[in-house]
Parts: sequence; C-alpha cells; structure tokens
Amino acid sequence: MGERKVLNKYYPPDFDPAKLPRVRRPENLQINVRMMLPMSIRCNTCGNYIYKGTKFNSRKEDVIGETYLGIQIFRFYFKCTRCSAELTMKTDPQNSDYVVESGATRNFEPWRAEDEETDEMKKKREAEEMGDAMKSLENRTLDSKREMDILAALDEMKSMKSRHATVSVAEMLVALQRTAADKEKRIEEEDEALIKSIFSNKSEVPISRIRDEDIEDEEELFQFSNGHGETSNDNPKRQKISEDLPRKATDTLTKASLDDSDKQEKLTAGRRKSNPLVTIAVIKKPGISNVRSAEEDKQKKKEEDNKTNTTWGTTISVSKLWK
Repeated sequence: MGERKVLNKYYPPDFDPAKLPRVRRPENLQINVRMMLPMSIRCNTCGNYIYKGTKFNSRKEDVIGETYLGIQIFRFYFKCTRCSAELTMKTDPQNSDYVVESGATRNFEPWRAEDEETDEMKKKREAEEMGDAMKSLENRTLDSKREMDILAALDEMKSMKSRHATVSVAEMLVALQRTAADKEKRIEEEDEALIKSIFSNKSEVPISRIRDEDIEDEEELFQFSNGHGETSNDNPKRQKISEDLPRKATDTLTKASLDDSDKQEKLTAGRRKSNPLVTIAVIKKPGISNVRSAEEDKQKKKEEDNKTNTTWGTTISVSKLWK
C-alpha cells in the first residue's frame, strides 16, 4: 500500500513545462498567513495592549514601489483581539525590524532608544571625520587611550584574582576556627580576672559557699535531734534561719561584693553602720556526740518509766495483801 501523504509527484517522460499555461497574478495579491506578533503594541481604537508572541491570521501583500537594496518590503493586515479594528505593519529590512503603519502604536522599549543613540553618534562622527583629518586623528587617539585603560583594569583584576586564588577553602576555615578559639579564650581570661578581683578583696567576715546537700543534711539532723519529728513550720527560729540563707550558691558572692563596696564607701565617709542588704547566717552542725546524747536521754527515760511501773505494781500488790 502506498503512502497517503506523498510530497513528490510523478512526471511522465514526455512532460514539457513550457506547455503549461501561465497564470497572471495581480501585483497587490494578498495571501493569508499565520504569524506571531513581533512586538508589543497598543490599539488606538480601544486601548487594548497586544503583547509580543500573540498569534494572528493575517493577510500579506507586497508594498508597491518600496524596496531596500533590492529587498522587497511586505505589509501585514490583522485585527485587534478586543474591538476587531484593522491594524497594519510592514517590514523594515534596513534595521532588521518591523514598523507599525496604522491602527496602533508600539510600546516603549529602552534598548531601542540606546541603539538609536549609538547609531546617531556613529553617524555624527563619520560626518565630522569626512573632511577633517585632524579630527579623525584625535578620535583615534581617544579610542586607543580608552582601550589602554580597559586593558590596565583587566590586568589589575587578574592580579587581584591571582592573589586571592592562593587562599584555599581549608585555610579560610582554619582561620575562622582560630579566631573563634581566640575569642573564647579571651572571654575565659576576662571571667577569671573578674573572679580573682572579687575574691582578692579581703573582707572582715569569711565567706564560704553553702551547698544544697549540706542544708538538707542539717535539716535531717535537726529533726532527729528534736525526737518528735517537728517540721520547719513548728520551729519559728529554724524558719527564720532558713529564710536568711541564700537560695543559690552564687548569691553569696554577689552579696559579699555588695558588702565590700558598701564598707569602702562608709570608711571614706567616716561612718560605720551595718549593711541591711547582707544577712549572714551561721548554722552549727550537730555532731555525732549530740546525736548520741539524745539516744542516751531516751534510754534513761525508758529506764525511769520501767522503774516507776515496777514500784507502782509492788504497791498495788502490797495493798491487796494488806486487805
């Protein structure tokens, strides 16, 4: 089975193209062409914007009497997408572009303005150099000087890049780590200097750090020494001492520094008064001897109670016998 879409046709051996009848076409014959809009335009009738790349079914014709260096110029007819007004444009082979002829206006394009300015400058320079040799020499010297400046800037950029190329990524990371370590070391040294300055001031009252474990042991020993399991609420003196104690171990340091500063100010003024901000509580830990003495007291009480019970029983038995 043959192909359906055949592009080549069969020409018999006795075919003579000179015998074919010539068809005369009119000069302004219009051909239907499917095309895309090469630029953004605005319709003058309705103000609609038609953007570049919009597809149209247009009619193409030759512009009679207009050519550029033997190149034929074409005209295109198409309609607005909103109001169906007829718009026309034609080719511009001189600038390799299109020109809107009627029915619409082209949108502003900044690169086209720059190109036009450069073209105008080039034409002006050519006109100046046409009959003046000195002007052309000056222009050439200016161009050579500009090129030398550009080459010098390029050499400087290359040298700068070569200098920076010696530094690798690993070296940069090592340098950053070194700076971070130096910063941490400097902060630690400042903290140590501050602590030394705080503890170097010799105050009249010795300061010792109290740990939370020591406070808990003291409370347990105090309750055991009472023997009745009374709490801190039962003993107002114990409650007052616990309130005076600092909540944190670092509070003693801040209070001691405040006390030292207040004492120095009072010595300069010639007055000595107790600082209400600082409250120092001294708690004596009950030793093993106190615990043992409490146990001995309990045993003695038990022995006395047993003795009284035995004497009371003997008196009751004697009274019964007497009766």
